[in-house]
Amino acid sequence: MQVVQGLKYTKTHEWVKVEGSKGLVGLTDYAQGHLGEIVFVELPQVGDELSAGSPLGVVESVKAVSDVYAPVSGTVREINEELLDNPGNINQDPYGSWLASLELSDLSQLEALLDAAEYEKLCAEED
Repeated sequence: MQVVQGLKYTKTHEWVKVEGSKGLVGLTDYAQGHLGEIVFVELPQVGDELSAGSPLGVVESVKAVSDVYAPVSGTVREINEELLDNPGNINQDPYGSWLASLELSDLSQLEALLDAAEYEKLCAEED
C-alpha cells in the first residue's frame, strides 16, 4: 500500500492535495486495492457546492459500489473527465487519477484530516 507524504487523508479513504485555495481529491491506494477493478465512476458537476463529508461521487468496482466523500467543503471547479472513459486509471495510479478539483471554502477544515503517518496507522488498524 502506497501513502504519499504531503497529502491529507480522510477516514473514508479519500485524499486531498492542497495548492493554495484549490484541492485535488481522489481515492487512496488502500481504497482502490480493497475495491478491486474499478469499472465505473460518477463524478460531480462543475459548479456543485459540496460540504465536507457529503457525497462527491460514486465508484463501482467488480466487488462493490461505493460513495466517495468530499474531504473538505468547496465548489467543484473541474472534474477528471478521462476517468469517465477509463475508470481503471484509479487502479493504475490512484494518486495521479484525481476525481475532482475543488475551490476550497474553509481551509481550517484541513486540520481535521489525517497526515500520511496517521492514515497509515488507520489502515493498519482496519486490516
